[in-house]
Amino acid sequence: MRSKTSETGPAVELRRAIEHTGYYPEIVSDGVFAALGGEELVAYYLHHEPTFDRDEVRRHLTVAVLTPTRLVLAHTDEHAGDDLLPDPYTSTSTEAVSLSGVRSVVVTRMITNPTSGPSTPAEAVLTVGWGGVGRIDLEPAGCSDPNCDADHGYTGVIAGDDFSLRVSAAADGGEAVGRLLGFAEALSARTRGA
Repeated sequence: MRSKTSETGPAVELRRAIEHTGYYPEIVSDGVFAALGGEELVAYYLHHEPTFDRDEVRRHLTVAVLTPTRLVLAHTDEHAGDDLLPDPYTSTSTEAVSLSGVRSVVVTRMITNPTSGPSTPAEAVLTVGWGGVGRIDLEPAGCSDPNCDADHGYTGVIAGDDFSLRVSAAADGGEAVGRLLGFAEALSARTRGA
C-alpha cells in the first residue's frame, strides 16, 4: 500500500474529499486505496447518500475511481448490529473492473426547460455495464385482438446493470452533477477502443 506522503494530485484530492464527508474517512480510504493497489488515479467521483432503514437513517458512500487500466468501485455502508455482529458496524465492498471489459458507458442528462436553449443539466445518470450483473424484465405477451384469450407466452428485455448512479442538482448540488458528467467523460475516453 502506498504511503499517504507519496500521494500526489488526484489521490490527495480524493483522500481530502473522503475526509470532508466525515463518514468514517479512515475506513473508506483504507478500502479504496487498498483496491487501487498503488495504481495511478486518473479521475474519481464520490457520492454520499443517506438510506432509510425502518425508522433509522443509515449512510452509504460510493467512490468510483478511474485508473489507467481499471474502474474501481467502493461502497461503504453502516449497519445496526445483528445476530453475528451485535454492535453497529460498517461494510466496505470494492470491485475492480478492467477497462477492456467495460461494454457500455451510458450517460443520461436531464435538462429543464429545453426550449430556453442550452443550460446545465438538472440531473445526470451514469450506468456502466461489463456483464457482471444482468436483469431480466418479463411481462405477458399479447396480441392486437382485444377478444383473444390465448396464452402468448412472455416477452422481455435483458439489460446489463452492473453500476448505476443518479445525481441531481436539487439533492446533491449543481457541482455534483458536473463532477459526475466529468467522471463519465473521462471513463468514456478511457474505454474508447479498449
